[in-house]
Amino acid sequence: MGADVKAIRNRIRSVESTMHITKAMELVASSKLRHANERMENSRFFFETLVASLSDFGDGIAESAFAPRKEVRRRALVVIAGDRGLAGGYNNNVFKTAAAAVADGLPYAVLPIGRRAGEHFKRRGIPCLMDKTPTLEGFTLEDCSKVGKLLADGYRRGEYDEVKLIFTDYITMLSQNPATLPLLPLDPPKGETVGQHAETIYDPSAEDLSGMIWGAVCESFTSELAARRTAMDAASKNASEMIDTLSLRYNRARQSAITQEITEIIGGSEQQ
Repeated sequence: MGADVKAIRNRIRSVESTMHITKAMELVASSKLRHANERMENSRFFFETLVASLSDFGDGIAESAFAPRKEVRRRALVVIAGDRGLAGGYNNNVFKTAAAAVADGLPYAVLPIGRRAGEHFKRRGIPCLMDKTPTLEGFTLEDCSKVGKLLADGYRRGEYDEVKLIFTDYITMLSQNPATLPLLPLDPPKGETVGQHAETIYDPSAEDLSGMIWGAVCESFTSELAARRTAMDAASKNASEMIDTLSLRYNRARQSAITQEITEIIGGSEQQ
């Protein structure tokens, strides 16, 4: 009985130690989330406007170096995942979306952003477009410019015929949805009425790609922090409930052990 009491006490201490970690991670995520959310809001208008503007240029894109090609033989994926785990299904949802984007079996290379993305594709032997995987949290506008130029130059040289962006769209604190955004070629949605610039020859630069990637990075980083905060909050609550249950078991086991000791003492005295 004494061994059971000791085991339960050790278990309580272990869960308490874990709860301290989850609480700390929740506080860190909450602290970073304020700044990340502000940055995302500042970039969102430009991001959404840039994506929507492609349909307004209509047939003018046909003259661009980024116009659609007759056949897609090889593609590139820009996959934005987190730098760490313990964020619920955040990273796994991104990787499932990436897998769906290449389900047709065409060869592809990947440009991962975020340590988890780099590790995921490296383990699977997928060719990467960059030697070193940039972190999501430390990703800067300068990094965005480099990535945009790399993708634009590769498409012009014919190294790939299609570029897709896999990121996480921030909806609310409790809802973040993985999304796929076609980057290249520039192919306006069919069947829509073109705008006033339909006759304009539109030849976007690498900066346009960089802007779209930057918006996706801001959305993804905010989503990661929100997912981690939610996951750590749930883990802390579960740990608290577990401690309550273990404390009840501990008290019962301790009471039972004390009762047994008293019974043995009484029994021993009666025999004397």
